Amino acid sequence: MTVARLANAVLAAPPRLGRVRVVAVDGPSGAGKSTLAGLLVAELRHRGRRVALISTDHFATWDDPVSWWPRLAEGVLDPLGRGEAGAYRKLDWTTGVPEPGELVSVAPPEVLVLEGVSSGRRSFRPSLSVLCWVPGPAEPVRLERAVQRDGEASRERLREWQVFERGWFAVDRPATDLTPNGLVLSAQNGHEIDVP
Repeated sequence: MTVARLANAVLAAPPRLGRVRVVAVDGPSGAGKSTLAGLLVAELRHRGRRVALISTDHFATWDDPVSWWPRLAEGVLDPLGRGEAGAYRKLDWTTGVPEPGELVSVAPPEVLVLEGVSSGRRSFRPSLSVLCWVPGPAEPVRLERAVQRDGEASRERLREWQVFERGWFAVDRPATDLTPNGLVLSAQNGHEIDVP
């Protein structure tokens, strides 16, 4: 399936967060989630759709990989579900240490793309219109991709992150045949996706 066909599937899916269609692009680090999410956002905007993109990297830290979710829910998801604008404080990683950064406002979009590890978590799946699972290549290859992105100084932290991810996805990863709201996609790279 191409990104254009994914966009078709997203627009055909019913909104499940109030009037907003939410697409989660989930999978382990270094798998290509950001690439796929960026291509999807560009395609939807090219079609004239109002789209917002939020990355879990705006919330997660080395010490808090997934328990930050209530901040996203209370600040953005709950208001959008009511048809109101939301906001959140984005983490600033420019110094290598996460610090509170800019306040990001999120007007109600037609499509909200949530990208990153745990974006398609089981507790939120009933509100998803589409869940894209991006497994990516083998773990060593994904580690090298992440190191290339984040720098050599982050290698040990990224190894620890991969250990965490293994545990998280052992419990929360969607089954390849699961179709919670009509669609679960599996992406091998940022350009082509295969429907299991």
